[in-house]
Amino acid sequence: MLHPSYSDLMKVVNSEVEPGEAKVVNSRYSIVMATSKRARQIIGGDDTLVEGDINKPLSLAVEELNQGKIKILSDEE
Repeated sequence: MLHPSYSDLMKVVNSEVEPGEAKVVNSRYSIVMATSKRARQIIGGDDTLVEGDINKPLSLAVEELNQGKIKILSDEE
């Protein structure tokens, strides 16, 4: 099981959205695409943005998203 859950990650990503505005993320697919893209960046040599004993690129990407170190931009941004 993935920790944090998809719903928790969606709450983190959408936390800065003002009431009445469109959410940045509406589906699990968006979370999967964003974290997989970030994992490929880490594999390619980008520095990680979180500390700890996590050594798998996808786990690092999920933790970066959960801690708010990376952002998912909406289509308008």
